[in-house]
Amino acid sequence: MTDQPPPDAARADRVSAVPDRSTLRLALVVGGLILAVLLGFGLGRTGGGDPTTEVGYGSALADHTHAPGTGAHEHGADQGLAAEATGLSVSAAGYTLAPSAVDFVAGRPGELRFQIRDAQRRPVTRFAVVHDKPLHLIVVRRDLTGYQHVHPTMAADGTWSVPLTLPQPGVWRAYADFTALADDGRQTAVTLGRDLVAAGDYDPRPLPAATTSTTVGGFTVDYQGTPQAGVSVPLTFRITGEGGRPVTLERYLGAYGHLVALRAGDLGYLHVHPEPALVDGTVRFWVTVPGSGRYRLYLDFQVDGVVRTAEFTLDA
Repeated sequence: MTDQPPPDAARADRVSAVPDRSTLRLALVVGGLILAVLLGFGLGRTGGGDPTTEVGYGSALADHTHAPGTGAHEHGADQGLAAEATGLSVSAAGYTLAPSAVDFVAGRPGELRFQIRDAQRRPVTRFAVVHDKPLHLIVVRRDLTGYQHVHPTMAADGTWSVPLTLPQPGVWRAYADFTALADDGRQTAVTLGRDLVAAGDYDPRPLPAATTSTTVGGFTVDYQGTPQAGVSVPLTFRITGEGGRPVTLERYLGAYGHLVALRAGDLGYLHVHPEPALVDGTVRFWVTVPGSGRYRLYLDFQVDGVVRTAEFTLDA
């Protein structure tokens, strides 16, 4: 004869083996939360490094693909100008501008070749597309004349090349404006500067007087606004044709205008993004100059498929 547990003890064993409903409900809720967090983390990592879509103005997805080695770029809500000038050094934020040569013959067509290298001196090959291009190259003589805005092409080994003519002798400044794209999706916006040399007698030109109106290619360009050090203020540019007739501005590199400002003296570089839409027919930028001084403004705009550059001197 085997020992049998008392009836009450057997009932207690069966009850303890099955969780009560409240405990089961709590476990299901906790498990669901953990699963949601894990799924969200996985989706976030998948989306963060997608090299085939670009987030444009207003964070609306643009349905297009990028060239190999380039990836998505996200514009923030503030399209204005940072309060610090950049392009003052050949290395910054762990990246270095490394040209193959810096000597040119004045007035003779040449080619500029360079790499962007990381802190381990490896060529960088992944860049975010910003304003339709993975890299913008600005070239200007040190007296702030001869402005050029060009777009090099990159080979598979990370070497960029672009035809370049330095029309006058002197020392020229080249700015590489780009956003590097890390393997984990992090983006680093950098502007690096390097001097180029065209041998010959250098005859620097004085900076023109400050003005808010200029003409270029038969168009009149006026701007309104008074930049102040450390304060973000709007600059609005209006472009008109002969006799003040309205013109139809076209998007160039994804925007109605591009504005670069260079500070006289150290040639500090400032790149300003415009508002995505015209404001009463004008192109509006929000500008914060990093300090008092003289600046040269370069506004690129496009009409009838032709890009022109209006230049201004600004005293801030």
